[in-house]
Amino acid sequence: MILAELALEAGLPNGVLNIVHGTNDIVNAICDDDDVRAISVVGSNKVGMHIYARALAKGKRVQSSMGTKNHAVVMPDASIDATVNALVGAGFGAAGQRSMALSSVVFVGGSYSWENKILERAKALKVNAGTEPDADIGPVISKQAKEQICKLIESGAESGARIVLDGRNIVVRKYEQGNFIGPTILSDVTANMDCYKEEICGPVLLCMQADSLEEAINIVNRSRSGNGASIFTTSGAAARKFQTEIEAGQVGINVPISVPLPFFSFTGSKASFAGDLNFYGKAGVHFYTQVKTVTQQWKDLSTSDGTALGSNFQGL
Repeated sequence: MILAELALEAGLPNGVLNIVHGTNDIVNAICDDDDVRAISVVGSNKVGMHIYARALAKGKRVQSSMGTKNHAVVMPDASIDATVNALVGAGFGAAGQRSMALSSVVFVGGSYSWENKILERAKALKVNAGTEPDADIGPVISKQAKEQICKLIESGAESGARIVLDGRNIVVRKYEQGNFIGPTILSDVTANMDCYKEEICGPVLLCMQADSLEEAINIVNRSRSGNGASIFTTSGAAARKFQTEIEAGQVGINVPISVPLPFFSFTGSKASFAGDLNFYGKAGVHFYTQVKTVTQQWKDLSTSDGTALGSNFQGL
């Protein structure tokens, strides 16, 4: 609502931007309404595919950005300080509640040499209400979200993951009833664990291990999601191999959250996106516009007074 108020303040005419609150009935009405010609949606896989299928059946243009599991691959030659800062910021920033949050890290050659460094930086982060000036991590969106995150953390521990840092029981002074979760690190995570397979959407960093870059790439590519993937390395050859073979829409080279500037497309792939035109860039412009082809011929046409129009339109 604040964004809508700012839009009006900026001079946007009434009726251009409309905010409608609702759940299933409202969503279905938008999908079915003949006056709605295109729908852009960001949500879970279940919600995104429902809207995509229903709106598409009505002949609408749809772009649907859905669940994600973003990965980073860390090579042994990666710059230590820069990489640790990137992992902590991308993994715990915004309480892990953004579509490009970096939730899974694959360490080539093992994670143990990195854990203490990440742990030290994560412990220094301050959890508080977002309105407080010293806050690094705010609350998650709801009580239900907090419960789901805690459930996945517990599931990981029960499946054999090692809890390096546990943020489930954090209490924030003055906000004791808030939906806070502190930075959490799980190590020895494997691809068959629910904490890895599900979108955790919280300040939780999952640490995995691979013996080679090829194995790390295979781990990432076997994921059903394909929003983003990054590699941290000082090797140009490793970076080139990664960007060529990885199956993800946004690829970062020593960049933790590889979201492009708006004039490039936000290119999610696999189960993270449904549609044929992505967000942003030329694809985004094409999504919200209709291509029109006009074919004209003015040759040898005459007006009622006998004037040849072709002579008046030479060079057009």
